[in-house]
Amino acid sequence: MVTFTVRGTLLSTPTPDRLQVREDHVVTIDDHGVIATVEPASVSVVADVTLPEGTYLLPGLIDLHVHAPQWPQLGTGLDVPLDEWLFQYTFPLEARYRDRAFAERIWASLVPGLLARGTTTAVYYSSIHEPATLALAEACVRFGQRAFVGRVAMDHPEGTPEFYRDADAITGVEASARSLEAINGLGSPLVRGIITPRFIPACTDALLEGLGELATATGALVQSHCSENDWEHQYVLDRFGVSDSVALARFGLARDHSVLAHGCLLSDDDMTVLARVGAGVAHCPLSNVYFGNAVFPVRRAMARGLRVGLGTDIAGGAEAGLLPVCAHAVNMSRVLEDGVDQRLSPAGRGVSSSAIDVTTAFWLATGGGADVLGIPAGRLEVGERFDAISVATRPADRPGIGVSVWDLDDWPRVFEKIVRLATPADITGVWVDGVPAAGISVAG
Repeated sequence: MVTFTVRGTLLSTPTPDRLQVREDHVVTIDDHGVIATVEPASVSVVADVTLPEGTYLLPGLIDLHVHAPQWPQLGTGLDVPLDEWLFQYTFPLEARYRDRAFAERIWASLVPGLLARGTTTAVYYSSIHEPATLALAEACVRFGQRAFVGRVAMDHPEGTPEFYRDADAITGVEASARSLEAINGLGSPLVRGIITPRFIPACTDALLEGLGELATATGALVQSHCSENDWEHQYVLDRFGVSDSVALARFGLARDHSVLAHGCLLSDDDMTVLARVGAGVAHCPLSNVYFGNAVFPVRRAMARGLRVGLGTDIAGGAEAGLLPVCAHAVNMSRVLEDGVDQRLSPAGRGVSSSAIDVTTAFWLATGGGADVLGIPAGRLEVGERFDAISVATRPADRPGIGVSVWDLDDWPRVFEKIVRLATPADITGVWVDGVPAAGISVAG
């Protein structure tokens, strides 16, 4: 049974190196939110939604790494190293989420705020608090966002402040299990719980072991941080004598469709380990500038078979939308390829074959993220969920702000302008599972 139809020009990246343009097509969506057909429009077809000229349909964006409690500090406090940033700014803020009313107020801004930026799927770290975490999942259900929501587990007395940690490993595992059950108990096809050890420095061995057992028992996905920067990477080497990737795999936390954030310092061997178990990296190019101490080598990782998507890393990354993060991913890959130290010769300044283009970056934000999570989204193809956004452009000779398109712009240029320049004001429609997201207008 067809639920509705959308007519317009489709722009998508079915593979990392291919921009697909389908002019004047009709997408039919069935009553389960699945794309039933994608076909050229006939002259007589009347769709439920017809996108105006200059407005284009794109796959919805998949943000693999969002620290939901950090929403109020977005754009601030990026002036110190990661460990100081956590203790000085972040942990005191996250501790406030013991107050569910405070949490609900933040979530009511965060979730629609991301939807308005085209984020149809988000992978959330919540706080350690079960009520606040459940409230976040409920907000995602209410506003219609696909989401993986995780109660953060952290109990290490040296890696966490006394005022903000699980009492012990047993407490952390049991609370995580209850939170997982409560979120999944909402019965939403969009929202699932995800097991969330914050990162190794914040967790005792017993907690890591218990959460790995919980993942095995429930089949739930796992998210954590991995080889983010020099401090965290070296801490794990000193503690275990192996890298994050190996340690997480030994605890059963690096597994199929695990979402491991950053990965700036992954070696080739680490990438092989993660690719072998089916885990993926949430590449966060902007926050890596502040905290990563290195540029994540996207091309090298993909060449080794590692799944890769994009994350904003709110609030370590000072962008809330993934379109600007796509541009940052391109920029950082160029920095890696070209190098930045003018004292070195051009030939020895960078890492060759590192640069990516906007097509690859957008694929990371859509199909790549879907592959990391193992979900049928991120592509405007038959059999996929209809998670999509519409983005408006305007003729360059029309006064105003927005994405200006000139008569000399071909499709690759139009697409690049949308990815680099579109703002929430240019996103005219957001659908998740075939349903318009709550509070987001739909052009038609």
